[in-house]
Amino acid sequence: MKTLVINSGSSSIKYQLFDMTDESVLCSGVIERIGEKEGVLNHKIAPDTDKAEKVSVEQPIPDHEVGMNLAIDLICGENGVVKDKSEIDAIGHRIVHGGEKFSKPTLVDENVFKELEKVVPLAPLHNPGHLAGMRVTTDLFPDVPQVVVMDTAYHQTLPEKAYMYALPYELYKEMSIRRYGFHGTSHKFVARETAKVLGKPVEECNIITVHLGNGCSMTATEKGKAVDTSMGITPLEGLVMGTRSGDVDPALHALLGRNKGMSLEEVDTLLNKESGLKGMCGMNDMRDIHAAIEEGNERAEMALAVQTYRTKKYIGSFMAVLGHVDAIVFTAGIGENDAIVRERSVEGLEALGVKIDKELNDCRASEPVKISTEDSAVELWVVPTNEELAIARDTLAVVKS
Repeated sequence: MKTLVINSGSSSIKYQLFDMTDESVLCSGVIERIGEKEGVLNHKIAPDTDKAEKVSVEQPIPDHEVGMNLAIDLICGENGVVKDKSEIDAIGHRIVHGGEKFSKPTLVDENVFKELEKVVPLAPLHNPGHLAGMRVTTDLFPDVPQVVVMDTAYHQTLPEKAYMYALPYELYKEMSIRRYGFHGTSHKFVARETAKVLGKPVEECNIITVHLGNGCSMTATEKGKAVDTSMGITPLEGLVMGTRSGDVDPALHALLGRNKGMSLEEVDTLLNKESGLKGMCGMNDMRDIHAAIEEGNERAEMALAVQTYRTKKYIGSFMAVLGHVDAIVFTAGIGENDAIVRERSVEGLEALGVKIDKELNDCRASEPVKISTEDSAVELWVVPTNEELAIARDTLAVVKS
């Protein structure tokens, strides 16, 4: 079965076509600068093989419909990886925010569109783009089953004590203000892959997954279900990220308004796009930060220290939530490739049974790698994430059911 996975944003569309008989990627691509003067589509055929081919198209791409049609023309036809659109058996959509209605991957129908439109206020930057992409693909593939996979769905198992904010209860009832958590597709995938290398069913495992990229989050999984997570009603809460602040005093908005004359929108932009690593040292690429530290840049060192300290604090708190922990797992761009960040994120936790093996940790992981010492009570792992494959698997499971 050939499954097309789509991540449609406000001005971009990412896609991968899988052959689910062996989970190979037939092609992948990204369409950028939708709605701008000049758009671009970068398309790869057999991207994970030695026979990879690249195709680039530069032209105005006024909307998602034009963008998707360009992609379909490259995927299907004489020079495509499939000869006809009819060879695509299912389509899976990544959705950032599903609100409280969606706790599992769901077959798309008109009611799904209506429910996702209701939660646009919770994700105004993401959900409109998702909906636009979904509308286009349902028009292009009217007879192909389509499935939505929510970033928030995995965290719908959080207990009330973990997802409720200490706010007037009416705000929860009226506006669904609560902790939702994000990166759920990644956390779910990595927790299950970790259970495999531990040699136990995921239902018997307590795992802390640490997703570190430009966006960062952490989830505690107890016996196969998420019980706590670092991100909140939006992806801003929690860990220090590339351009996002993570946790700050909620009174900061009022303080900046009174003393700097900043509007709520300006403070929101500050915390989401101008803070985090970038705000502290002017760089949000960890490779640049390491290079700057080697040159004696004190602000770069401060940024690294703040980020890894916050990560360690969350690891400790999630260990307290779970009680017994089988494994702490690093994933995503920084988590899979940055030995320094991993080491500093767990240093000092030896009394809690967490011991890292520095030699094993000195790696970039393309497959699961254990990085803890033999006498570590809690195993440390690096497990690569693959959100697109996870969406394809979920889509296939829904379609088959």
